Amino acid sequence: MAKKIYLANPYGFSTQQKASLLPVFVRTLESLGAEVWEPFARNNQVDFAQCGWAYQVGQNDLRDVLESDATFAIVNGTPPDEGVMVELGAAIALQKKTFLFRDDFRKCTDSENYPLNLMLFTGLPEVGWEDYYYTSIEEIKSPDKALVRWLNGELE
Repeated sequence: MAKKIYLANPYGFSTQQKASLLPVFVRTLESLGAEVWEPFARNNQVDFAQCGWAYQVGQNDLRDVLESDATFAIVNGTPPDEGVMVELGAAIALQKKTFLFRDDFRKCTDSENYPLNLMLFTGLPEVGWEDYYYTSIEEIKSPDKALVRWLNGELE
């Protein structure tokens, strides 16, 4: 059975990014054998004209983080998207596998070791965290990085 990856991302808020960037991530992760749970697609049944839609979306997203096997978080921006940070924090607290993607060249950290707030790396191993951190679409497919190894059952 395919492992379920929650794709935490802010791209669904932009028509252009939803059409051009988001499908690339979904296709790339699916090509590796993952079942991708993309929150904007999974919440397309919510009626945004109804009172309480925001609570329903938040609950759906949290449930998906809880029920997925891992979270792949797109952490571009300075700072990264607040919703993605909450989803990533929940995944870390639940001790889910986490993978980070950032192709944004700007630094947003006080740490000399990490390119982002140090708390985002608490779900990664202390040594070798770089294997869980991706800076290009091509790198996601690398058999030497953690995602492919985890999907292939080489990492717990």
